[in-house]
Amino acid sequence: MITVGLTGGIGSGKTTVARAFEALGIPIYIADDEAKRLMNTSKVIKRKLIALFGELAYVNNTLNRPYLAKTIFNDKALLEQMNAIVHPKVGNHFKKWKKKQKAPYAIKEAAILFENGSYKNYDYIITVIAPEKERIARVMKRDHASKEKVEAIIANQWKDEIKSSLSDFVIVNTNLDSTKEAVLKTHKKLLKLSAKA
Repeated sequence: MITVGLTGGIGSGKTTVARAFEALGIPIYIADDEAKRLMNTSKVIKRKLIALFGELAYVNNTLNRPYLAKTIFNDKALLEQMNAIVHPKVGNHFKKWKKKQKAPYAIKEAAILFENGSYKNYDYIITVIAPEKERIARVMKRDHASKEKVEAIIANQWKDEIKSSLSDFVIVNTNLDSTKEAVLKTHKKLLKLSAKA
């Protein structure tokens, strides 16, 4: 079974694309969801995050997401330290999950697949792109976030042009019908590639 990485900047529509692949019977692993779950359930992660961020990292035994978000917002070093605690655990969990899948290929959806260097671990990469203006509007609406906050997150992520140049497939997500069409085309190509693997 081949492993496909699905990535894209915030607001590009990774989830929309992931759902379209899922509708075609492809197993999807959402790294962010798994990271959130592990941050609340793994004793090792919990201990390390408290050591890094202090007792306020958890409130009533639950991850204090607003506090963490505020703390790492403008601190790249802290963000990297947090990722170094969480990502290896997510990576191990994904390997176990993948072994249970019965499909020609599996997709792991991860936002910072290029930024953290993990793109090298995949057979193929799909990057989802959309105009920045549209991405900002989507995230402001979805997360009730300010324009400045969304722009700051985008500034911390690699540019679409760089991601696209390193990807095997690029899906432009501006219109749902054409996105679904692009997913179907990509799916057919991946089925052929997995048959050869």
